[in-house]
Amino acid sequence: MNRSFKKIFSFAITFALVSFLFFANSAQCEIIDRIIAIVNDDVITFSDLNKEGAPIFLRIMQQAPPEQVEMTLLKAREEILSGLIDKMIIEQHAAKLGISISDQELDQAVANLIAGNRMTPEQFRQQLTAMGTSEAEYRGVIRHQILQQKLVDYEIRSRVVVTDEKIKEYYDKNYAQKQQHDAYHILQIGLTWESDSPAAKEQAYRKAEEIRKQAISGQDFRELARRYSILPSAADGGDIGVFKENEMASYMKMTIPNMEPGQISDIIETPAGYQFYKLLSNQGNIALLSSYEQVKDEIKDKLRNETMNSQFQKWVLEIRNQAYIKKML
Repeated sequence: MNRSFKKIFSFAITFALVSFLFFANSAQCEIIDRIIAIVNDDVITFSDLNKEGAPIFLRIMQQAPPEQVEMTLLKAREEILSGLIDKMIIEQHAAKLGISISDQELDQAVANLIAGNRMTPEQFRQQLTAMGTSEAEYRGVIRHQILQQKLVDYEIRSRVVVTDEKIKEYYDKNYAQKQQHDAYHILQIGLTWESDSPAAKEQAYRKAEEIRKQAISGQDFRELARRYSILPSAADGGDIGVFKENEMASYMKMTIPNMEPGQISDIIETPAGYQFYKLLSNQGNIALLSSYEQVKDEIKDKLRNETMNSQFQKWVLEIRNQAYIKKML
């Protein structure tokens, strides 16, 4: 399962369960919905908040120290409500500009995600059911993502310019490192299992094995990492940089120092899931492997996306300051 698909699934926790837990210390367990925020001409309800924040509330109640649960929940509710307000403002502004998502666009986006995860439509629906969400809810999340991207293109993209100077500066800082002996430049791909059951772990292992076979057959390791890895390094094509042996986790030490540059490791079980690695260099000199011309376009895209995300957050804050917002949480 790729990162975007997994991220969407992770928010699909049953509302009824969280609502019960959230009100467990109350004199009444009856849930009465009410308006908790007005955003221009639209409203956000208490059930909207609980539905959006379900996985976070559940994790707090399971993991936070008892004396901190109440304050931690209050803080989380404020943060989630703020996110819901931003989401509503974005959709209102899109409507004002006449930007919408057609059913055909949404159908195609969902079809692409299903194909990217190598699922059939039936397997996709079964996965949604297993995660406790509906296809309509899932499509709603995808719709908002597409809508936000259209707004970025409309409001932000034309203003973002990445100069050659910025690209070269990034290259010099991140690629043209000095020669280091006993240093390993590593790419990684990692997957996890949905539960601790043997069947779930076996399914995750088979998925990792399939991706590893693609890498060994010559497919671009960085692209595979971006598509399938659930680790934070996926955004950088699985690149976790240069490590000395004494800086590695124990499960890495057992494998990577014995590899040759260009080699792909076996699949390793770690506390976080299954991982495998590609060793780019055992000398740590990235510039020898990636010339400026080879990575220039990749760096440009990375810097452009980072700048657009930053500019978009500023833009959302601007239109939020112009909106009528009343909280009643």
